[in-house]
Formats: sequence, structure tokens, C-alpha cells
Amino acid sequence: MTETQAAQPSNWNVPNVLTTLRIVLVPFFAWALLIDGGDSAKWRLVAWAIFFVAMVTDKIDGDLARKHNLITNFGKIADPIADKAITGMAFIGLSIVGEVWWWVTILVLIREWSVTFVRLAVASKIVIAADTLGKWKTFIQAIALGGLVLPLRDPDAADWWDVPGQVLHAGFEICLAVAVVLTFWSGAQFYASIWRQRANLR
Repeated sequence: MTETQAAQPSNWNVPNVLTTLRIVLVPFFAWALLIDGGDSAKWRLVAWAIFFVAMVTDKIDGDLARKHNLITNFGKIADPIADKAITGMAFIGLSIVGEVWWWVTILVLIREWSVTFVRLAVASKIVIAADTLGKWKTFIQAIALGGLVLPLRDPDAADWWDVPGQVLHAGFEICLAVAVVLTFWSGAQFYASIWRQRANLR
């Protein structure tokens, strides 16, 4: 065994377990969100809790992997897939229940998955670190999707909640609009960076 091989961390580590957990949570999140066509306040709260756990573990596994040098090939592939799976399911589920326009979901998913596939395809030749704009996009997108999963416009809620619920819902819709703009802006920057580095390799 060479020294390089010996230094390679095992795939069996906490960050990879958390990444795998996020992937496993996706169908449970979808199921909870779509029960009764999205009209069950109780199950939408469950869906929000699952989404919240997924977003928190996304932050934790990345921090742990970098802090303890537990970055593996499995993690490099599985982590972005897990991220796009849970957020993609949130977009699709929210479109099914009428919270997000389908054209927004389709365009965002095309952007997100195309960037993910390109990033994985060129990972061995071109290094593309997550920039500040991309991090803000991810953060605002998570806030918006999580907020829209909540049953803020539950018709069975108490009368006093009607106006606050509508205001919060409108606020999360605005967050989503900002996230969509940042999604395409960061995507354009990503492809521009790929093009520049590709030209330098020639």
C-alpha cells in the first residue's frame, strides 16, 4: 500500500453517513408533503421538519469533512446529488400542491442538474470552488422552499392567523424569486468559469 493510498480516508465516516441520510429522507419528505394533496397541515409540518434536518445535515457534513480531512470520492459525488435531490423534490412537490409555478421548477431543475453533472464531469481537470453568490443562492433557496412547505395558508387555522400566514407566505414567495434570480446568475458565473479554465488548459 502506498502512502497516498494509506492517507485516503475511508468512505465509512460521519459526513458520508449524513449525506446518505439526506438521500434516504427524500422519499419520506415527498410522501409527507403530498399527503391529502398537500392539504394536511400536520403532515406539511412533518415535511418541513424533514427538510430542515436535511438542510442542517448538509451544513454539518461539509464542515466535518473539511475540518477532519474526510473528503472522499464518494462524498464528492453523493453530496451534490443529495442536495439537488432534496431541493428538487421540494420544487416538484410544491408545484404539485400549487405553491410554485411549474415553469419555475422546470427551469431551476434544468439549471441545477446541468451544473451538477458538468461539475462532476470536469472535477478531475478543473477545480470550481463554491463562490459567495452560490452559497447565498443555496441559503435563500432553502429558506424559501422550507417556508413554502409550511401550512401558512391552512384554511382550518384560527382566524387570527389568516393575515400573518398570508404575509409570511408572500415573504417566502419573494425569497423564492430572489433565489431563482441568484440561481441563474450563479449558473452563468459557473459556466463562465468553466469556459475560462477550459481555455487555459489548451
